[in-house]
Amino acid sequence: MATNPLNMKPTELIRLMNRAGFGTVLNESRLKTHRLGDINTADGKGVDLLKYAGWLTLEYFSMDDGSEAYLKRLKKQTERNAEAVRAAQDIGHLPEVAEPERKEAAIQSFRTFCETYFGEVFYLPWSPDHLHVIKKIERAVNRGGLFAMAMPRGSGKTVLCQTAVVWAALKGAAPFVCLIAASAERGKDLLENIKTWLETNPLLQQDFPEVCFPIQCLERIANRQKGQKYLGEPTRIEWGADRVILPTIENSAASGVVISCSGMRGSEIRGQNYARPDGKVVRPRLVLIDDPQTTESAWSPSQSDRREAILAGDVLGMAGPG
Repeated sequence: MATNPLNMKPTELIRLMNRAGFGTVLNESRLKTHRLGDINTADGKGVDLLKYAGWLTLEYFSMDDGSEAYLKRLKKQTERNAEAVRAAQDIGHLPEVAEPERKEAAIQSFRTFCETYFGEVFYLPWSPDHLHVIKKIERAVNRGGLFAMAMPRGSGKTVLCQTAVVWAALKGAAPFVCLIAASAERGKDLLENIKTWLETNPLLQQDFPEVCFPIQCLERIANRQKGQKYLGEPTRIEWGADRVILPTIENSAASGVVISCSGMRGSEIRGQNYARPDGKVVRPRLVLIDDPQTTESAWSPSQSDRREAILAGDVLGMAGPG
């Protein structure tokens, strides 16, 4: 199909310009800057080649370093570019909470949280053992404490650990939550599920916009993390493979909460901390451990002893002194 010079796709224009025999003269970034001028089609999607040629001609003849008019235009162009970047970085106002009462009920009860926001995960009736474990998790999150649970495979202990991490983080029960698995790779897989929930769960998006909306605004583009702002203030969000820092939002219970993951190696567990903008250094205050054994380590008495020592030493020492 013939190309319409009055309505060219950006990729077509770049390809055409770079075929002129002068090497690579145009790329996507440069064209994006040029398109701030009056060269676009009426719908803003394409580029009018004739307008673009005219604009380039005017720019060429005005490129006189001693020209005051050119310097003024250059300054205005720079200011427009900077303003466009600032506008793109700021996420603006947060959506309103869809159902405050539903949110408050879920914050108060871990069981309600699971049933409300993860009905597709916990679709079977709870057993007495499940309810017992849920109460223990709720007590540990709210008041602290230690407990271990053993459940059959497929009974939901992993997703209970994952949803407990989400619940604790969203309600701000601890400034730093750590999820530990048998290996670092397994830990990253568990954290990836949590990230997916925070990014895509529609009910969480409705009731926890202070967390989910800034995450959505990243659009899975890692480079947007450092520049993201909320009403002019940096959100300091971090969206990594082994650590997530929830957006810093005023009056948000989850503001700046850290969620990390690691494997059952002392070197991965020790030394975890985060320096917050207020100057405080936080360490993990809540740790959930899912299946710390591998099949290989379970058959080895020495490896099992080593993992018990890591749990008793490195894990219990993660919070630091006091």
